[in-house]
Amino acid sequence: MIPLSQPQWQTETWQQQLSGAHRSLDSLLAALQLDPSRAPYPLDADSTFPLRVPRAFVARMEPGNWFDPLLLQVLPQAREHETHPGYSLDPLAESGSNPVPGVIHKYKGRVLLITSPACAVHCRYCFRRHFPYDQNQPARADWHRALDYIAARKDISEVILSGGDPLALSDRRLEELVLAINEIAHVKRLRVHTRLPVVLPDRLSPDCISTLSGLRLQTVLVIHCNHPNEIGDDLAQRLDALRQAGVTLLNQTVLLRGINNHSDILCKLSEKLFNVGVLPYYLHVLDRVQGAAHFELQDSTARALHVQMMETLPGYLVPRLVREDPTVGYKVPL
Repeated sequence: MIPLSQPQWQTETWQQQLSGAHRSLDSLLAALQLDPSRAPYPLDADSTFPLRVPRAFVARMEPGNWFDPLLLQVLPQAREHETHPGYSLDPLAESGSNPVPGVIHKYKGRVLLITSPACAVHCRYCFRRHFPYDQNQPARADWHRALDYIAARKDISEVILSGGDPLALSDRRLEELVLAINEIAHVKRLRVHTRLPVVLPDRLSPDCISTLSGLRLQTVLVIHCNHPNEIGDDLAQRLDALRQAGVTLLNQTVLLRGINNHSDILCKLSEKLFNVGVLPYYLHVLDRVQGAAHFELQDSTARALHVQMMETLPGYLVPRLVREDPTVGYKVPL
């Protein structure tokens, strides 16, 4: 990988890095020495799902490469406007499982909190790219309603923080929410689903690590990493600090055409994750959200890739190949 010149963001706080993320196509392409007039595929400079990419993530991309696997995950393309049968704005039917603002309750024994509408990066395949965040704003009043909802249901043993991205919250607000969940006696586990440390490793600050460790709750951090190029020494060091603090580390990956649809890439990803203390957890086929059809693989291709992983890796490094079906109360194995 060709390194970029010494970046200013390395001396900034994670909040400064977040606010300084690339938000325009011209800015991103200029940073990667790419001429938009020579793009090998039509771009979309005015997407209704706006571009957002931290500079720390751009630094892991290869300048001059239009087909860099990290770039393709975040670059708005014109084909996002194509319509395809079976694709929708709400592919997981979450609007029917939204009993109070900020709460998604679909699965037995666990509940999901939309803790922040913000993300550090806008992945083009995101299944919540059309989610009504305006109706699920995580104001403190809504947090109280959500926490009351959880406290009233003794069968809920696990709370999952999601978004957006829960680590887009400030350290203070994250601590406030986590400690409130910690006080609900029948909740046993806290699970945090986040892509933010992968694209901006400095987010795993000492305060954040302190908040997620030392709780009565068992804490699980699930990162979202799709390609081995996303893992560098900076991320490895921060994940190690979490692991040393007793936090269980898992990963989920989305199968994406043109990005990770080769068994050697997926095997390398599993090996690299385990080297930094993260256990591969799920390998998701694409959620069929409108605007992401160009990333989809056929189920037969997904199964063949999974078999190749099983033939290559020890079983504990092979993630479970699953689809999320809104009509079923669990992740459906393929």
